[in-house]
Amino acid sequence: MKLSPSIQELIDALRYLPGVGPKSAQRMTLHLLERDREAAQLLGDALLTALEKVERCQRCRNFTELSVCEVCGDPKRDDSMLCVVETPADVMAIEQTATYRGLYFVLMGHLSPLDGIGPKQLGLDTLADLLASESISELILATNPTVEGEATGHYISELAKNRSVKVTRIAHGVPLGGELEFIDPTTLAHALGSRKEVGE
Repeated sequence: MKLSPSIQELIDALRYLPGVGPKSAQRMTLHLLERDREAAQLLGDALLTALEKVERCQRCRNFTELSVCEVCGDPKRDDSMLCVVETPADVMAIEQTATYRGLYFVLMGHLSPLDGIGPKQLGLDTLADLLASESISELILATNPTVEGEATGHYISELAKNRSVKVTRIAHGVPLGGELEFIDPTTLAHALGSRKEVGE
Protein backbone atom coordinates (compact mmCIF):
# COMPACT_ATOMS: atom_id res chain seq x y z
CA MET A 1 0.00 0.00 0.00
CA LYS A 2 1.36 3.39 -1.02
CA LEU A 3 1.20 5.95 1.79
CA SER A 4 0.72 9.65 1.29
CA PRO A 5 4.06 11.51 1.02
CA SER A 6 3.52 13.38 4.33
CA ILE A 7 2.86 10.18 6.27
CA GLN A 8 5.85 8.43 4.71
CA GLU A 9 8.05 11.46 5.46
CA LEU A 10 7.02 11.38 9.14
CA ILE A 11 7.67 7.62 9.36
CA ASP A 12 11.11 8.11 7.81
CA ALA A 13 11.89 11.00 10.16
CA LEU A 14 10.95 9.00 13.28
CA ARG A 15 13.31 6.23 12.19
CA TYR A 16 16.22 8.58 12.92
CA LEU A 17 15.50 8.06 16.63
CA PRO A 18 17.67 5.37 18.26
CA GLY A 19 15.97 2.00 18.58
CA VAL A 20 13.06 2.93 16.31
CA GLY A 21 12.55 0.55 13.42
CA PRO A 22 10.07 0.73 10.53
CA LYS A 23 7.15 -0.83 12.44
CA SER A 24 7.65 1.32 15.54
CA ALA A 25 7.92 4.47 13.42
CA GLN A 26 4.73 3.51 11.58
CA ARG A 27 2.88 2.89 14.89
CA MET A 28 4.04 6.23 16.32
CA THR A 29 3.02 8.10 13.18
CA LEU A 30 -0.45 6.56 13.08
CA HIS A 31 -0.95 7.13 16.82
CA LEU A 32 -0.01 10.80 16.58
CA LEU A 33 -2.20 11.42 13.54
CA GLU A 34 -5.17 9.29 14.57
CA ARG A 35 -5.45 9.72 18.34
CA ASP A 36 -3.23 12.50 19.63
CA ARG A 37 -2.82 15.40 17.22
CA GLU A 38 -2.44 17.81 20.14
CA ALA A 39 0.58 15.84 21.42
CA ALA A 40 1.96 15.76 17.87
CA GLN A 41 1.74 19.57 17.75
CA LEU A 42 3.47 19.86 21.15
CA LEU A 43 6.20 17.49 20.00
CA GLY A 44 6.75 19.44 16.79
CA ASP A 45 6.83 22.79 18.59
CA ALA A 46 9.21 21.53 21.30
CA LEU A 47 11.56 20.07 18.69
CA LEU A 48 11.65 23.32 16.69
CA THR A 49 12.23 25.39 19.85
CA ALA A 50 15.08 23.12 20.97
CA LEU A 51 16.71 23.28 17.52
CA GLU A 52 16.50 27.10 17.57
CA LYS A 53 17.69 27.68 21.14
CA VAL A 54 20.02 24.86 22.19
CA GLU A 55 23.73 25.28 21.41
CA ARG A 56 26.95 24.01 22.98
CA CYS A 57 28.50 25.56 26.07
CA GLN A 58 31.62 27.51 25.04
CA ARG A 59 33.59 25.94 27.88
CA CYS A 60 32.47 22.32 28.30
CA ARG A 61 30.56 21.68 25.01
CA ASN A 62 27.44 20.38 26.82
CA PHE A 63 24.01 21.38 25.51
CA THR A 64 22.67 24.68 26.85
CA GLU A 65 20.66 27.75 25.91
CA LEU A 66 23.35 29.99 27.43
CA SER A 67 26.83 30.83 26.16
CA VAL A 68 28.22 29.16 29.31
CA CYS A 69 26.06 26.42 30.85
CA GLU A 70 24.66 26.40 34.39
CA VAL A 71 27.27 23.90 35.63
CA CYS A 72 30.27 25.85 34.30
CA GLY A 73 28.76 29.10 35.60
CA ASP A 74 28.11 27.76 39.12
CA PRO A 75 30.67 29.30 41.53
CA LYS A 76 30.02 26.48 44.02
CA ARG A 77 31.49 23.86 41.67
CA ASP A 78 35.09 22.72 42.18
CA ASP A 79 36.89 24.10 39.12
CA SER A 80 40.07 22.16 39.91
CA MET A 81 38.37 18.87 38.87
CA LEU A 82 37.39 18.13 35.28
CA CYS A 83 35.41 15.02 34.30
CA VAL A 84 35.64 14.07 30.61
CA VAL A 85 32.59 12.24 29.25
CA GLU A 86 31.43 11.16 25.80
CA THR A 87 27.85 12.51 25.75
CA PRO A 88 25.45 14.91 27.49
CA ALA A 89 23.58 11.80 28.73
CA ASP A 90 26.74 10.87 30.67
CA VAL A 91 26.69 14.27 32.41
CA MET A 92 23.05 13.68 33.38
CA ALA A 93 23.87 10.23 34.76
CA ILE A 94 26.76 11.53 36.88
CA GLU A 95 24.74 14.53 38.09
CA GLN A 96 21.95 12.20 39.26
CA THR A 97 24.39 10.62 41.71
CA ALA A 98 24.72 14.03 43.47
CA THR A 99 28.29 13.07 44.48
CA TYR A 100 30.44 14.91 41.93
CA ARG A 101 30.85 18.68 42.33
CA GLY A 102 33.51 19.39 39.71
CA LEU A 103 33.18 20.53 36.10
CA TYR A 104 32.79 18.57 32.84
CA PHE A 105 34.08 18.38 29.31
CA VAL A 106 31.76 16.69 26.80
CA LEU A 107 33.41 15.08 23.78
CA MET A 108 30.18 14.42 21.85
CA GLY A 109 31.56 11.03 20.80
CA HIS A 110 34.84 9.10 20.80
CA LEU A 111 37.83 8.74 18.51
CA SER A 112 36.85 6.75 15.43
CA PRO A 113 39.22 7.33 12.48
CA LEU A 114 37.16 5.08 10.17
CA ASP A 115 34.17 7.39 10.71
CA GLY A 116 36.28 10.52 10.28
CA ILE A 117 36.14 11.41 14.00
CA GLY A 118 39.52 12.61 15.18
CA PRO A 119 40.77 14.88 17.98
CA LYS A 120 39.50 18.04 16.25
CA GLN A 121 35.90 16.74 15.99
CA LEU A 122 35.93 15.94 19.73
CA GLY A 123 37.14 19.42 20.65
CA LEU A 124 40.41 18.15 22.08
CA ASP A 125 42.12 21.39 21.06
CA THR A 126 39.64 23.20 23.35
CA LEU A 127 40.38 20.67 26.10
CA ALA A 128 44.13 21.26 25.69
CA ASP A 129 43.54 25.03 26.03
CA LEU A 130 41.50 24.45 29.22
CA LEU A 131 44.25 22.33 30.72
CA ALA A 132 46.84 24.98 29.87
CA SER A 133 44.89 28.04 30.98
CA GLU A 134 42.92 26.88 34.04
CA SER A 135 44.06 25.52 37.40
CA ILE A 136 42.85 21.96 36.84
CA SER A 137 44.58 19.59 39.25
CA GLU A 138 42.70 16.38 38.35
CA LEU A 139 41.20 15.13 35.11
CA ILE A 140 38.73 12.26 35.57
CA LEU A 141 38.30 10.00 32.55
CA ALA A 142 34.72 8.76 32.28
CA THR A 143 34.75 7.54 28.69
CA ASN A 144 32.88 4.30 28.02
CA PRO A 145 34.66 0.96 28.55
CA THR A 146 34.68 0.14 24.84
CA VAL A 147 37.68 -0.15 22.52
CA GLU A 148 36.97 3.34 21.17
CA GLY A 149 36.32 4.76 24.64
CA GLU A 150 39.55 3.30 26.00
CA ALA A 151 41.55 4.64 23.01
CA THR A 152 39.97 8.07 23.50
CA GLY A 153 40.77 7.93 27.22
CA HIS A 154 44.40 7.01 26.51
CA TYR A 155 44.78 9.92 24.07
CA ILE A 156 43.31 12.37 26.60
CA SER A 157 45.43 11.01 29.47
CA GLU A 158 48.60 11.68 27.43
CA LEU A 159 47.32 15.19 26.69
CA ALA A 160 46.80 15.84 30.41
CA LYS A 161 50.05 14.23 31.56
CA ASN A 162 52.01 16.44 29.16
CA ARG A 163 50.57 19.38 31.10
CA SER A 164 51.33 17.81 34.50
CA VAL A 165 47.67 17.24 35.34
CA LYS A 166 46.81 14.21 37.49
CA VAL A 167 44.66 11.72 35.55
CA THR A 168 42.24 9.25 37.16
CA ARG A 169 39.79 6.80 35.61
CA ILE A 170 36.35 5.92 36.94
CA ALA A 171 36.13 2.29 38.05
CA HIS A 172 34.43 -0.23 35.78
CA GLY A 173 33.43 -3.74 36.65
CA VAL A 174 31.04 -5.69 38.81
CA PRO A 175 28.24 -3.45 40.09
CA LEU A 176 27.40 -3.31 43.79
CA GLY A 177 24.70 -5.91 44.44
CA GLY A 178 25.49 -7.74 41.19
CA GLU A 179 25.94 -11.49 41.00
CA LEU A 180 28.92 -12.86 39.07
CA GLU A 181 26.90 -15.41 37.12
CA PHE A 182 24.86 -12.60 35.52
CA ILE A 183 27.83 -10.35 34.60
CA ASP A 184 28.88 -10.40 30.95
CA PRO A 185 32.38 -11.83 30.25
CA THR A 186 33.88 -8.52 29.05
CA THR A 187 32.85 -6.67 32.21
CA LEU A 188 34.08 -9.52 34.40
CA ALA A 189 37.42 -9.66 32.57
CA HIS A 190 37.82 -5.89 33.00
CA ALA A 191 37.00 -6.17 36.70
CA LEU A 192 39.60 -8.93 37.17
CA GLY A 193 42.22 -6.98 35.24
CA SER A 194 41.55 -3.81 37.29
CA ARG A 195 41.68 -5.49 40.69
CA LYS A 196 43.39 -3.66 43.57
CA GLU A 197 44.97 -4.81 46.79
CA VAL A 198 42.51 -4.93 49.69
CA GLY A 199 42.90 -1.89 51.87
CA GLU A 200 43.86 0.51 49.05
